[in-house]
Amino acid sequence: MSDPASTGPQPQDRGSRREGIRLGRIAGIPVILAYSWFVIAAFTVIVYGPVLQHNNPALGAGAYYVAFAYALLLLISVLVHELAHALTAKIYGWPSEKIVLNLWGGHTQFESFTATPGRSVLVALAGPAANFVLAGAAWLVISSADLPGVADILTNIFFWANLVIGIFNVLPGLPLDGGRLVESAVWKATGSHAKGTIAAGWGGRIIVIALGLWFIVLPVLRGDRPDTSNLLITILVGGFLWMGASASIQQGRLRSRLHLVNAAALAEPAIGLPESSTVADVRALTASGPTAVVLCAWDGRPTSVVDPAALAAVPAPMAATTPAGAVAYALGAGAYVPEWSQGQELIEYLAKLEGHDYAVVDQNGRVTGILRQSTVVMAITGKVRRENRRPQRQNR
Repeated sequence: MSDPASTGPQPQDRGSRREGIRLGRIAGIPVILAYSWFVIAAFTVIVYGPVLQHNNPALGAGAYYVAFAYALLLLISVLVHELAHALTAKIYGWPSEKIVLNLWGGHTQFESFTATPGRSVLVALAGPAANFVLAGAAWLVISSADLPGVADILTNIFFWANLVIGIFNVLPGLPLDGGRLVESAVWKATGSHAKGTIAAGWGGRIIVIALGLWFIVLPVLRGDRPDTSNLLITILVGGFLWMGASASIQQGRLRSRLHLVNAAALAEPAIGLPESSTVADVRALTASGPTAVVLCAWDGRPTSVVDPAALAAVPAPMAATTPAGAVAYALGAGAYVPEWSQGQELIEYLAKLEGHDYAVVDQNGRVTGILRQSTVVMAITGKVRRENRRPQRQNR
């Protein structure tokens, strides 16, 4: 790994530092070690240090260093797993934004891309496949070489860690990689990506229930006392999987409503006026009925929206001399969208903009409507969003 050249702290670099320690780049992909990883590293040392010391008295206090080396080997295994995802995705032109190694293992964050069921499966299974390759390599070393003490311990740990990571990740439920198999199968069968995601999310919940039954309920029913470390690991892993599975189900439900997100269909009717207009001009235009008014710059770019309450508060004698901008609140920079925008593309674009309102324009750049963020949220979730902030009037 090599550190990227930089002439100064970029915004994304500052974000990375808040998220964790930037280790460098591999194949152009930033790798970040989240601060939460040190929690699992400490847990590994505290839990497995005494076990290694008990099983290998000759190690003495060195058993804790071996336990820390175990944590580092797990980190390497997870890094290889995530790199396999990222490099396989790169073959299909899916850009990877970053790899984050954290308390729960790690994840690869992709930028926007267009997936298909087949490619989604290949990218997902590349991670576990990499772990099986590492486990196989460790097994060859164990079976063909007579390793001394610590080297033998760590090689065995490396073998079992990768074998377990590989097997665990192919279980058929999200957020595990095997969940992509379920998602893609249902997606292919029904033609609905959303239904596939929801099914795979429920698969993840079933896995959590099965883990709880196997590692907690059954030992109790047999009259055994559950091992404290195994109990804690099961609760932590189960909690993580349940949250991930629930998030996947929610994501699937939101995705199923994307077809409802259409700029032209959701926008309120609006009329565009030059910024040089007065309150009297606005009132004359809206005399026949309430219509939203968007003020536009000299080049036709929407810049602000007239606030009806402020408009009504201007005394009639002052209407002809009061600029319309005095009763308008500013739109965010670039806060206008074509009326044919829809679905995921529209949502991703709006997510990059500031503010809560967006002008809608036709193919000639003429304002035809106002799209409210709350309307988009309601279309996706089916819930009304409560706005806590009142629109700010544009200062002139």
